Amino acid sequence: MNIRTVLVDDEPLATQGLQLRLQAHDDVEVVATAANGREAIRAIKTHKPDLVFLDIQMPGFDGFSVIQGLMEVEPPLFVFVTAYGDHALRAFESQAVDYLMKPVDEDRLAATLDRVRQRLTEKRGAEEAERLKEVLVEHAPEAAESLAEETAGDAPAANRFERMINIKDQGQIFRVDVDTIERIDAAGDYMCIQTGDNTLILRETMKDLEKRLDPRRFQRVHRSTIVNLDLVRQVKPHTNGECFLVLDSGAQVKVSRSYRDVVARFVH
Repeated sequence: MNIRTVLVDDEPLATQGLQLRLQAHDDVEVVATAANGREAIRAIKTHKPDLVFLDIQMPGFDGFSVIQGLMEVEPPLFVFVTAYGDHALRAFESQAVDYLMKPVDEDRLAATLDRVRQRLTEKRGAEEAERLKEVLVEHAPEAAESLAEETAGDAPAANRFERMINIKDQGQIFRVDVDTIERIDAAGDYMCIQTGDNTLILRETMKDLEKRLDPRRFQRVHRSTIVNLDLVRQVKPHTNGECFLVLDSGAQVKVSRSYRDVVARFVH
């Protein structure tokens, strides 16, 4: 299914450049462009796109004003594209999928579109489930009632864990996909987030961070270490009932005896 997309930028060259980069992605269909905020609101209401690449600083309505102007309609997904990095935190607070700096890097754009596809798949799946419920209510009310009882307790647990974590490090804000987090090491009130090829520092306690991560995947294996069990490739026995986990990157993490039983339930 195509990703129907609107591009919004007051600089024609920026719009053309982004349009050229998007041509490499066959499922992205640019249905409209807009040169200012008012045009953007009209285009979004008219075309009802799945995705909008939105410049922040524009004459008249800026990018944030565009989002506010769409409060009464079903909003698309937004990706902010700007030459300035000082709006990043506000952009993520606006629930933007991502925040791209001009000129847009092709690899960075590809990663952003992967996140967009994931979000759209989840959204369309939820819409399809809702349509199924409506059909059941109309034609099989007893089945609909049974389904509601079965799923009532599961929905909060499935949705409450973070998929993306914002980390402010060295004056920049990084959007980290939790799937890429290999392990987390505690250093006082700071967490060292290891993604295999990068290390970011997050000011947060391990106890609070654990609440944000799905325990079916992220388990503490030491007093000061959390591991993504999906990225464990080998378990190496050690002395005194301890063992080492070998991760995708090749890093080895020691599992203390008090946590070994916990890990054994998840690592097969």
